[in-house]
Amino acid sequence: MKFAIQVNEGPYTHQASDTAYQFTKAALEKGHEVFRVFFYHDGVNNGTRLTTPPQDDRNVINRWAALAEQYNLDLVICVAAAQRRGIADADESKRNGKDADNIHPRFRISGLGQLIEAGIQSDRLVVFGD
Repeated sequence: MKFAIQVNEGPYTHQASDTAYQFTKAALEKGHEVFRVFFYHDGVNNGTRLTTPPQDDRNVINRWAALAEQYNLDLVICVAAAQRRGIADADESKRNGKDADNIHPRFRISGLGQLIEAGIQSDRLVVFGD
């Protein structure tokens, strides 16, 4: 089965991101395909490279990045939600006159069209969080 995953909650404020990660990992390990993981609303906070949790805590962002590396996952952050929350890649930062970017290199920023395409191309769109 081919899945699209939508994550609507941040990495440390709600269980949704952890659950989405565990679901995605389990699906891939069972041989299913994940077309795209789309981070929306507060879920865009899963893509910042500046998160530094304590050493004895899980690093949700690095977990997503490692999974993306292992399975060549497409991790997409919604551009509008990212702008509202201060998440930017180099291009968005420059375009908006900011002096820095903070997106993790395994993630990319794009629009809602990526979510629509993921829903069309997949058998199931599974949403985590409100």
